Amino acid sequence: MAARDPMTDPVVPAIGLSTDEPLEILRYAHASVEAGIATALVTLVEIHGGSARPLGSQMVVRADGLYCGFVSGGCTENAVAAEALEALQNGHDRFLRLGEGSRFFDIVLPCGGGINLAIHRLRSVKELEEVIGELELRRGTALRYGPASERLSVDRRFRGVSQWDREDFVIAYQPTTRLLVFGRSIEATATADVARAARIDIHLVDGQMTASSLKSLIDPFTAVALLYHDLDREIPHLRLVLDSRAFYIGALGSLRTHGRRIKALADDGYSEADIDRIKAPIGIFGKAKSASSLALSIVADVVAARMSAKFQT
Repeated sequence: MAARDPMTDPVVPAIGLSTDEPLEILRYAHASVEAGIATALVTLVEIHGGSARPLGSQMVVRADGLYCGFVSGGCTENAVAAEALEALQNGHDRFLRLGEGSRFFDIVLPCGGGINLAIHRLRSVKELEEVIGELELRRGTALRYGPASERLSVDRRFRGVSQWDREDFVIAYQPTTRLLVFGRSIEATATADVARAARIDIHLVDGQMTASSLKSLIDPFTAVALLYHDLDREIPHLRLVLDSRAFYIGALGSLRTHGRRIKALADDGYSEADIDRIKAPIGIFGKAKSASSLALSIVADVVAARMSAKFQT
């Protein structure tokens, strides 16, 4: 087979993996570099006006034109990939401005704002491996990108959001949301199905699971939904969950049922602050009358809580 001539047969960007999950994007970058393919990591480092994605959003672009990740709503990713391909060919990192204030007047962002992207040529997988390892252990961490040195380093102490820190841009990573669903019911099954569709790490809790096994699953990035129709079965599990660092605890039942729940927990010595951690009735909107609507309500509530949570890990 004849070698490709870059002048007559240019590389055409194409989606290699459609995902916006940070861990999957990093794994894609790691696999690409390990396969010997020149690869760039693109990071959203500035937003002017509106933006479809938050600071720190990333793409991976390979020299064969395949890419994954998103730094906008999907309208600019091909153009970003083309610029990243040029950076890989030229051998230097670069910044790319799109939207408001950009030299590319024909690329207009739907939100009307402007974004600035850092395109970094990956030289090794060491830093990626460290971040992937931390995330797989469900620990938050960060990558620090230095434009002057064109290098990445791992910053395990950083606990903020993605932002500029003097001359470096720090990309914060947090583990994916985990959801533990207690109860054997149509509501539990429907909630698990919706959570999986939302790329949440779902665990349907078996009644045979030991307390120590349950405790090992619950970390600060875990939400819990107790979907029992029997308060007596729920309370032992609720005690365990209230003693954990779960960022969301929701329980099924009416306001009357919750009143009984409050009394039972107060009699057990739980404080008002402890009991106030429980979202009951569970869900983001009230009076869900079907399993599917309740499942949507629960997962939306978990996602909203995760977006507003401030983690101390």
